[in-house]
Amino acid sequence: MAKTLKRAAAFTALSRALTAGARGGPSVGKRLAALPRMATATARGEYDGGLRIALMTAATVYVVSPIDAVPEALLWVFGLIDDAVMVTWLAGAVLAETERFLEWERTRPRLVVK
Repeated sequence: MAKTLKRAAAFTALSRALTAGARGGPSVGKRLAALPRMATATARGEYDGGLRIALMTAATVYVVSPIDAVPEALLWVFGLIDDAVMVTWLAGAVLAETERFLEWERTRPRLVVK
């Protein structure tokens, strides 16, 4: 029974985090939805996120790739540490960059064609 309550509380907390941003910031859903727009705006040269997006992409590829700097098969715990550090950096980078992008989107002038 206690496990069920803890699990329910965890899912409730997760759904709140996805629907409402912490400290008045954008929600996780808005941030994830902004990623494709951010990549498109960067590719068009409208947004200056090129290097940061490239680093986030490289970090994602590193985490999902079976090739690793410190292999888990040989050094189990130590092999996971480099992945944990990379995931932590990636999460922070995505949060910071999406917030920066959403602010850029909000403040940039809109062109109205008549």
